Amino acid sequence: EMVMLLEWWSGTACTLYTDPESYHKYGKENAIVILNHNFEIDFLCGWNFCERFGVLGSSKVLAKKELSYMPIIGWMWYFLEIVFCKRKWEEDRKTVMHKLLNLRDYPENFWFLIHCEGTRFTEQKHQISMQVAEAKGLPKLKYHLLPRTKGFAVTVQCLRNVVSAVYDSTLNFRNNENPTLLGVLNGKKYHADLYVRRIPLEDVPEDEQECSNWLHKLYQEKDAFQEEYYRTGAYPAVPIVPPRRPWTLLNWLFWALLLLYPLFKLLINMISSGSSLTLATFAFVIVMASVGVRWMIGVTEIHRGSTYGNHDNKQKRK
Repeated sequence: EMVMLLEWWSGTACTLYTDPESYHKYGKENAIVILNHNFEIDFLCGWNFCERFGVLGSSKVLAKKELSYMPIIGWMWYFLEIVFCKRKWEEDRKTVMHKLLNLRDYPENFWFLIHCEGTRFTEQKHQISMQVAEAKGLPKLKYHLLPRTKGFAVTVQCLRNVVSAVYDSTLNFRNNENPTLLGVLNGKKYHADLYVRRIPLEDVPEDEQECSNWLHKLYQEKDAFQEEYYRTGAYPAVPIVPPRRPWTLLNWLFWALLLLYPLFKLLINMISSGSSLTLATFAFVIVMASVGVRWMIGVTEIHRGSTYGNHDNKQKRK
């Protein structure tokens, strides 16, 4: 339903910049997808990327544990084998490895989506992240936070010989657009540009430290791509617009027809009953549903994001 809102309701245009030879492999192989984490709807654009190549239903993500408690969406993710972590590596390592190893027997082509920065970009988090980079002697980044390398290294370790490639994905929006999920719900159209590089998994080192160095170098390259995008308005690859598939719209129409008729019938019966208590109860349910939806939207808003990443410098000093 959420991808339908982006593709069909708001009509957001997504242009893919990539190598034409790699383009023909998308959706036909298992892959680890690295996404930057700068925008409120970057996760939704990642799902849109999956849908355009027919792997939305089999896509997996590494997500924070708090999302598993969200009504409906979080519960659904739990049963779809989404990998949740508490962001405490000592506790997460065993759980994450167990979930990833289960994917080795997955019967369909899947994409495993991961935000290696661990949290969404803000100026405060970026300042702290660059203080850590300076302390560790790492090159500073302008448009990204330092990647968290342990989760990526374990992902590569567990999925090696099952996954064919890493898709390095860098997202941006034209005309300095600041996309929000609320804007998508209101039908606002955005213009997304997604740069994707296919990197064979055998090019990623097996050793954990070497893998960590490789990922840091990748983020330096991602920073350079963002620099070029801000300067020229395009990425260094061939622009392609993958065709929109009808399945998200048909799925939404099916559930709308199935559920809205009995709901409207119930509403008419409640109104015709004339009972003040019944009408008050219905109004209360509608208000609570609206509040719940607004709360879930708030989870995606940058200014309401988690404090994860705000305390790295303090922890380092301790």
